Amino acid sequence: MNELYSFKKIGNHIERNNYIPFLSIADEKEVVISYLNKGDLFELNHQKETVAVALCMVEKDFIEIKNIAVIPSYQGQGVGKYFLTMLEHFYKDRGAEYMHVGTANSSISNLAFYQRAGYRMREIRKGFFENYPNEIFENGIKAMDLIMLHKTLD
Repeated sequence: MNELYSFKKIGNHIERNNYIPFLSIADEKEVVISYLNKGDLFELNHQKETVAVALCMVEKDFIEIKNIAVIPSYQGQGVGKYFLTMLEHFYKDRGAEYMHVGTANSSISNLAFYQRAGYRMREIRKGFFENYPNEIFENGIKAMDLIMLHKTLD
């Protein structure tokens, strides 16, 4: 898969507004805007088309994936797993030991995706989604709590 895709870090903060539609696949636009200019922004391209984006926060002793999104036409094809692996290698090569990611209690497919990728549940942030601008329902479940998952980068 790697010869078909290019992975790059976006350094220019001015360009970041162009990525709001991609990041909004995984999070509400208002929430995306609140963290857009913090952390590291990455894109994954296929034949010069942006097919996935991620925004990661570099904390003191870990990396948190704030947002990772694959455009719908590329979902279910291993692109998300490949992109996640690229992010893990990028940060491991720079000395990171752990990665964290959070997803809603209602995001059953996300919980399965991260656990298949080696992430383990670490913490529940109760009531996390109560102050979101709009209620979120997935799989007939209201998003209320944020499930934090953790992976040691070996």
